[in-house]
Amino acid sequence: MGFSGHLVFARSERPLLEAPLFGGPGQGSRSDAHEWRPRPGGWQTLQLEQGIWEDEHLSVLVEWTGAPACVADVSDSDVALVTGLDTRGRRRQAWLHLDIAAALLVEEPEDMDDTSLWITTPQFEEALGRERAALDAEVPADAEGALLWASAAGVQAPAQQPRIEELLRGHETFVEELFDLLLDELGFPEAAHSTPQP
Repeated sequence: MGFSGHLVFARSERPLLEAPLFGGPGQGSRSDAHEWRPRPGGWQTLQLEQGIWEDEHLSVLVEWTGAPACVADVSDSDVALVTGLDTRGRRRQAWLHLDIAAALLVEEPEDMDDTSLWITTPQFEEALGRERAALDAEVPADAEGALLWASAAGVQAPAQQPRIEELLRGHETFVEELFDLLLDELGFPEAAHSTPQP
């Protein structure tokens, strides 16, 4: 079974778990939170296995850190919706693993009682193809948004948009690895070992 939860990426001189959003200092360690190896410059990734991530949490985190931040909402290591927010309130979003995202976004007919029957129909395949094409058409704009977010975060060596588009269309086995690779390619300083800690 894969990971379901949230990957939070932000910059702070203090551990992200000290943010009031996560309980603040002195609250002790959380069993549902794992810190990935930090990146130079105070960039940190926090893996949260439980709990609900509300839309306003990202704004609270950006305000606390004073820097852009992003969160990836991950489902079973298969798919993620990444949302980035800068200090001026500009929000950017992109899906990782488009095929699975398309399957999640296809609307089920109202008269369908059994989802397992719906996904075996030609109508589902047609709807899936349309949804996948729509997501693919958004990739250039999503890649541009990711680059703009990284630029607002102070990345000095911006990536090339075609490479970001390639990653947004990527098929890494685990979407967490794709998220980490995306951060690398956007130009954020790499951790000594970019593999997440267990």
